[in-house]
Amino acid sequence: MDWGTELWDQYDIIEKHTQSGLELVEKYVKFVKERTEIEQNYAKQLRNLSKKYNLKRTSKDEPECRLSSYQSFLDILNEMNDYAGQRELIAENMMMNICIDLTKYLQEIKQERKMYLMEAKKAQQSLESTYKQLDSSKKRFEREWREAERAALYAEKTDQDINATKADVEKAKQQAHMRAHIAEDCKNDYAAQLQKYNKEQNQFYFNDMPLVFNKLQDLDERRVRKLAQGYILFSDTEKHVMPIIGKCLEGITKAGTNVNERNDSMVVIEQNKSGFERPVDLEFEDYSQGINRASSDSSLGTPKGPLELLSKNRSKNFWLFSKRSKPTVTEDFGHLPPEQRRKRLQQRLEEICKELQKEVDQSEALGKMKDVYEKNPQMGDPASLASQINQTSQNIERLRGELNKYEVTPTSVFCQSDETWLAEAGGRGDTLRYKTHTFNNNGAHDAHSPDGAHSDESTADPSQAIYAEFDDDFEDEELTAPIGKCTAMYNFPGASEGTISMQEGEVLAVVEEDKGDGWTRVRRSNGDEGYIPTSYVTIALNE
Repeated sequence: MDWGTELWDQYDIIEKHTQSGLELVEKYVKFVKERTEIEQNYAKQLRNLSKKYNLKRTSKDEPECRLSSYQSFLDILNEMNDYAGQRELIAENMMMNICIDLTKYLQEIKQERKMYLMEAKKAQQSLESTYKQLDSSKKRFEREWREAERAALYAEKTDQDINATKADVEKAKQQAHMRAHIAEDCKNDYAAQLQKYNKEQNQFYFNDMPLVFNKLQDLDERRVRKLAQGYILFSDTEKHVMPIIGKCLEGITKAGTNVNERNDSMVVIEQNKSGFERPVDLEFEDYSQGINRASSDSSLGTPKGPLELLSKNRSKNFWLFSKRSKPTVTEDFGHLPPEQRRKRLQQRLEEICKELQKEVDQSEALGKMKDVYEKNPQMGDPASLASQINQTSQNIERLRGELNKYEVTPTSVFCQSDETWLAEAGGRGDTLRYKTHTFNNNGAHDAHSPDGAHSDESTADPSQAIYAEFDDDFEDEELTAPIGKCTAMYNFPGASEGTISMQEGEVLAVVEEDKGDGWTRVRRSNGDEGYIPTSYVTIALNE
């Protein structure tokens, strides 16, 4: 069944129905837009909430940051932030796949509907025009036929009139004949117009309008089908992100299960243990026998008299519950209890040793680069490194001075404990190895032997010692996996020890990146290794 057959006479109904369908699409698009605004506002509020309570704003050194309950809370905030991102994704996909798509489709079917209605109106106007022509020919035929009848009656009357002349009778007959001929022409014209109108009317009701109505029916069905797809997308858009939302919720659950109250208690102990001994029992002060000046074994101090002793212990009874003012932070962490002070000093000591090792490595790299420049002037000016070498030497001396203050006297390759802050805090003489390698004013290497004495090897030919450490590394270390490849842009002879020659276009495996000294360690397929100038190759590291 179709509209053209069943609703051939319901043009107004069809026009109204199709218009109502378009309005429904517009209403649904508006509904989805408001839904996306709700999702966006919801996501924004969730992000602001996560940001408001995110503990990352505080320092990572805060004691609470190591507690599992705080870490889990951070995980929950992160998961909520990801959850908000999925709500934003829902809003974005609904806007793109439903609102924008349906709005574009709506404009297209509006134009199509307008075109079909114009076809119907054009056909109707054509039929109305034909009907007007029919009506006009009909009225003319009626008028001329009456005139012909009157002319015929007048001719008959004139012919019977005895007083009428022959000329009058002849004239009346001719007039009647002419009127009859005109009426006959009008009759034929009316018949032709009637036949034309009936043909167009038949075309209008059985072909033109059914075709237009069927086109409107097809348009309306496509509109309904498109709208149904929009309804389905409304659900599928959210279903698509449900697995990720589920993972966010699982992450929140996991954050709850990761809380370990026992470990948190241990962390609190580790972070806040003072290292003080509990106070010993107070001795009886017998004033009748004189002042007892016996020393106390308390680690809190030795009072010099009974009044002082009573005063110190009277205040000590309330030490656990009294409010203490915030201590002034000092460089030696003397404001902290012994246990915490020891930990902070050891932490600071490790940081200084790492910085010192970095500066020593930089110093070695600059020394190697200077030696290479001296042997190969075309690669660079050795004098250009003087300022960097000097700055690195100053940094090394500064860091050694800081080590002296904390624990270490770097007179050997080992960081040895001394009577310094860490020793005062009861720290262990943990040793952190680092290379001590400095430069004299001329940029030559000064190597120290383990006993602090200058090694005789430093008097050897500098040209032989430049890459001595490179060779040692190759002998002592196992072959490391390549971290990338490089292609030679220029020829390099590799005449110095520790280097390797290469030809333009040769591909080598990268074993060690440039550490700032201008050299990259590479390996051939046959196992030969050595250093090449970084500027001579293009490097592609593995991802």
